[in-house]
Amino acid sequence: MPYLQLDVTGSHSVASKKRLAAQMSLTYAEMMSVDIRRISVAIRDLGEGGVWRIPVIGGEPVPVSVMMLDIRRGRSAELRMEVAKALCAHCITILGLHEDRLNVEFTQHAGNEMYHPALGGYSPDWAPDEQ
Repeated sequence: MPYLQLDVTGSHSVASKKRLAAQMSLTYAEMMSVDIRRISVAIRDLGEGGVWRIPVIGGEPVPVSVMMLDIRRGRSAELRMEVAKALCAHCITILGLHEDRLNVEFTQHAGNEMYHPALGGYSPDWAPDEQ
């Protein structure tokens, strides 16, 4: 943990997804004060018609992308918004996603809900704004 996952319609090259994963990891590690080795990134190409949203009441569904961020509990709303904006910017720049068709959802977890055998077990149970 943290686990960053992006569901997109269509298909993107492995090189683009690798570049996006690297940039998302670097940005997230810096902004959230997290050990980069704990970050996992999933970019899931769901194909044409894989993710939909109705942007206008009474309108037709349009293809969209959704980013889910499983993060450490205790991060401030302001910090979460900053990291969401930064990660969305990477998605727009690298994959060509449209800002008005991309949203971010957060799921917050305590450190003892994130196990990393290679890094000594559970994640540290602190957040920068708790110190």
